[in-house]
Amino acid sequence: MKINYDHIQKAMEDIRRDRFDYYLDLTTGEVKQVPIDTLKRANEILYTNPEEEYEPGVVFDSEVNLDVEMDENTIDSIEEVIEILLNSNRFVRIPERDSADAFKTMRDFAETVKDEALKKSLINALNGKGAFRRFKDALLADKKERKRWHGYNALHMKKVIKRWLQGLTIL
Repeated sequence: MKINYDHIQKAMEDIRRDRFDYYLDLTTGEVKQVPIDTLKRANEILYTNPEEEYEPGVVFDSEVNLDVEMDENTIDSIEEVIEILLNSNRFVRIPERDSADAFKTMRDFAETVKDEALKKSLINALNGKGAFRRFKDALLADKKERKRWHGYNALHMKKVIKRWLQGLTIL
């Protein structure tokens, strides 16, 4: 299985999960981006009549009524998400990045900055609410350090992802 660390990192760094959730296909290594509204509909179908077993292709012919007219693409999308949810041996939800780890990574990076004014600005940015945004804003002034931050963060995230995958016993 080929792992795309960049795709997994992007999924982990979407900590709000207000538009999408993410699943890793353990067979192909592909990251599945699942719209939240489709995920909600799929869960509604699976848990409206939990005593009935889901049958692919017939779920919309059953007594499940979502009070919404759906086109063929929507039905296909919902059925694909249902398959993801029902196949936990093949698909695993990608967790959000731990905010304490992200904060520590930013602080560690700030300590490596040689420009004392920028270093102080980055460290100060990490104090209080909105630290993540202020940190990124502070880096806007220095293109070279911003690029170095992205490399530093990606290298750290690769280690985090490897540990997560090892915990799944697939690496």
